[in-house]
Amino acid sequence: MKRTLFALFATVLVVAPALADQALAQKKNCMACHAVEKKVVGPAYKDVAKKYAGQDVIAKLANKVKQGGSGVWGAIPMPANPQVSDAEAKQLATWVLSLK
Repeated sequence: MKRTLFALFATVLVVAPALADQALAQKKNCMACHAVEKKVVGPAYKDVAKKYAGQDVIAKLANKVKQGGSGVWGAIPMPANPQVSDAEAKQLATWVLSLK
């Protein structure tokens, strides 16, 4: 019984932060154009994580979230997201880069 509870607790500790950040992405309307595993309008978040793996780009991606951008993933621009705070943009960028 103790093993089962420990395994459940450990799973919650690992999964909860990822779900919390996905919830933030949904709340801030990021999921209207992005999905975790497949391209929608913008790239899949896992593709972004793969492209920038091993690079120190959290600040760069957080800025893209807030300011928008174009050209990196094709001709369709990403609009600016002024409703996202600096801390939220950093949290979202960190989450995206953590996806495998």
